[in-house]
Amino acid sequence: MTVDIEPLRKQLGRRIEDEDVVTRAPLEAMIATFDRPEEAPQEGQAIAPGWHLCFLHSYARPAQLGRDGAAFTGGVLPEIPMPRRMYAGSTFTFDGDIRVGDRLRRETEFSDIQLRRGSTGTLIVTTQTRRIFTPRGLALTEAASTVFREDPKPGEKSGTPVREAAPTDVPWRRTVTPGPVMLFRYSAITFNPHRIHYDRTYCLETEGYPGLVVHGPFAQQCIFDLLRDSMPGRAIRTLSVRARAPLFDIAPFDVIGRPTADGNGAELWTVTPQGTIAAQATATLA
Repeated sequence: MTVDIEPLRKQLGRRIEDEDVVTRAPLEAMIATFDRPEEAPQEGQAIAPGWHLCFLHSYARPAQLGRDGAAFTGGVLPEIPMPRRMYAGSTFTFDGDIRVGDRLRRETEFSDIQLRRGSTGTLIVTTQTRRIFTPRGLALTEAASTVFREDPKPGEKSGTPVREAAPTDVPWRRTVTPGPVMLFRYSAITFNPHRIHYDRTYCLETEGYPGLVVHGPFAQQCIFDLLRDSMPGRAIRTLSVRARAPLFDIAPFDVIGRPTADGNGAELWTVTPQGTIAAQATATLA
């Protein structure tokens, strides 16, 4: 497939702003969905890393949604000439905390676009940089990447990227069973209408996947949770996650990790049922 992204590059730098208020209800829903052994923070207390995705949603109207359910207009991204999209990774920098009761302001910028050729065909990779401010100033910067892909040929399954074996000599390990109810709840909490996470017929027949796709941010949250549970009392300063291959609801997956030698960071992975890397992450800690 031949794609010219130069007209899309001309729209780099587009920005939008939106606002929200941090309330407890979606935090309670996050705790229930991930079966967390903790109480929701009270007014004035900090929320856990990754829980900012409970807020500042995209409220696209039905006419703005594509065939896959996700919005194709209304944000900072131009309309991308590829029919399928998927989480490619995010890099977070934490400059402050987000607390229950905070009024949030977010600036979102269309900051990068790349044309790539991968093992699954032609890809367009976009990056949106999001800066979230509280009344105390900048709290979080996230550079979030999305990959756009071609449709599989009729009758073919969706291509699977080449995978590497995950490390086995790690002290931290947790198994996650991502059933359809769990994925549906996460879609509801984050107001994510992307059909690959809840519409099995669409997944199998249109996108060629073997099951419902685990949200990239869902797996990302599992990484955040394993890190804070394994190194309690340590504040996360940065976390960079790169997606390597999708996970599906047809089998459990593992989240694993280990501290760096200097104790000031960590390496973490999500692992497919075959023992290969689904996503890899690096973190720095205070």
